[in-house]
Amino acid sequence: MKALKYIGMALAFPMMFACQQSDVQQDTDYQSMSDEERLEAARSMAQEFIMVDGHVDLPYRMKVGGFTLQREMLDVSERTDGGNFDYPRAKEGGLDAPFMSIYIPASYQERGGAKAFADSLILMTERIADTWPDKYAMAYSPSDIESNFEKGLISLPMGMENGAPIEDKLENVAYFHERGIRYVTLTHGKDNLIGDSSYDDTKTHGGLSEFGKEVVKEMNRVGIMVDISHVSDDTFYDVMELTSVPVIASHSSARKFTPGFERNMDDDMIKKLAENDGVIMINFGGSFIDGDYQQKTGEVREHIVNWLAENELSRNDPEAQKYISEYSAKHNPFPDVQKVADHIDHVVSLVGINHVGLGSDFDGVGDSLPTGLKDVSMYPNLFAELLKRGYSKEDIEKICSTNVFRVWRAVEDFASKS
Repeated sequence: MKALKYIGMALAFPMMFACQQSDVQQDTDYQSMSDEERLEAARSMAQEFIMVDGHVDLPYRMKVGGFTLQREMLDVSERTDGGNFDYPRAKEGGLDAPFMSIYIPASYQERGGAKAFADSLILMTERIADTWPDKYAMAYSPSDIESNFEKGLISLPMGMENGAPIEDKLENVAYFHERGIRYVTLTHGKDNLIGDSSYDDTKTHGGLSEFGKEVVKEMNRVGIMVDISHVSDDTFYDVMELTSVPVIASHSSARKFTPGFERNMDDDMIKKLAENDGVIMINFGGSFIDGDYQQKTGEVREHIVNWLAENELSRNDPEAQKYISEYSAKHNPFPDVQKVADHIDHVVSLVGINHVGLGSDFDGVGDSLPTGLKDVSMYPNLFAELLKRGYSKEDIEKICSTNVFRVWRAVEDFASKS
């Protein structure tokens, strides 16, 4: 018996030591690290955790770049000139599952063809996975993303930005679920058949239309996440009263920092979203995170235009390019990575760590991206800033994917029982 006791103690000791090591790791004081050490820790976390970004506009970037199903595609398996996304940079930044935005400009609501345009972007996204199967794979669930992550592949889940392709046919909700769409942003730049947009002051429906209410119910039924980015405040509250499952804001930020900008969410909306167990995924665009961004950029632009005129130069002249570069650097109008962290801080202070994620809007907000977050290689800069502010390793994982996976799985579970 004594021998068995000692054997048991011997077996238990390494387990106890492992637990102690785990406790030490959990208690790591990232705030006391140097900036270099903290950034290295952030890079490690970005590689260790599955990272989901709620909104990347690559398909539309490819479409407007002239790439079609019949022509040679932009080679996003290699580092590209311009844009914010490609495979090498995504791997450097630790991005594993960028939601490919199937973006439908509001003009298609007016002239028709929204459904066909959506189908073309879906096919383009699928072609990326088919063309580079050693780098990309389609994903239709958190389980797909987890499986792809184990294989070292970047997942390409899809969200449809603007519900216009549903047209006036409720059956198109199930159609787009079958095509792989896993969230629908109900509106975009203008009111549509579903509801009112934050960018449109017409207030066509005063919130959700009667058809829109049926669309939300049908999305719940088939298993498509409802995305309330871009909707008016009235539409948001109608959705919250109606939905049977949590919802997301795939690429929105906090209105506290951008007063009057309805496209962002105010504090009451963020609290309501959290009561519903939803997630706000923070947009990185300059006008989303800095209320003074437009004014700052306007002042820099005006100065440069006047300087060029006074000196009788064009932007292409070497002297002008040198001056513009130096002046812009000295009077940098861009926010920095700390501004994005401020938005995350604000959400966490309001509703806790379980209701915030990443929704960069890469490839969708032009050159307005903040210093330190110019492309998909730079997420670790944000994580390092959060660690500096006292966020834990577990917090970073929640922001990366745990929170949005919780919502996504709740939507799947409800649909499976409907």
